[in-house]
Amino acid sequence: MAVANKILVVDDEEALRTVLSSELESEGYLVQSAGDGEAAMKILGEQDFHLVLLDIKMPNVDGFEVLKFLKQKHPQTKVIMLTGFADLKNAIESKKLGAEDFVSKPYDLVDLLTTVERVLGTSA
Repeated sequence: MAVANKILVVDDEEALRTVLSSELESEGYLVQSAGDGEAAMKILGEQDFHLVLLDIKMPNVDGFEVLKFLKQKHPQTKVIMLTGFADLKNAIESKKLGAEDFVSKPYDLVDLLTTVERVLGTSA
């Protein structure tokens, strides 16, 4: 039995975090969540994750800051950026900073799960 991948869901929308977390858990992932960039960086400072699902627009510390922090501290951690502002500029910026992929909100859960599997290399 393979060890479950650990995923951190970072989004300032609580409903979205809850839905996403329970969906990923039902797929067999170990999931934790953070409500903003500050909380995310605190958690990431204490433990490792295989993947971080990261909202770009958040109060205090935005997704780009968390991405930079993550790529410095845990360069092996994969990142998928989530954003309601699906403009190319953010996608390009995310990729430049080292994100593996980019999903715009509102996203289709099946598409998102497929992206998660592909980025983690776990698709059957």
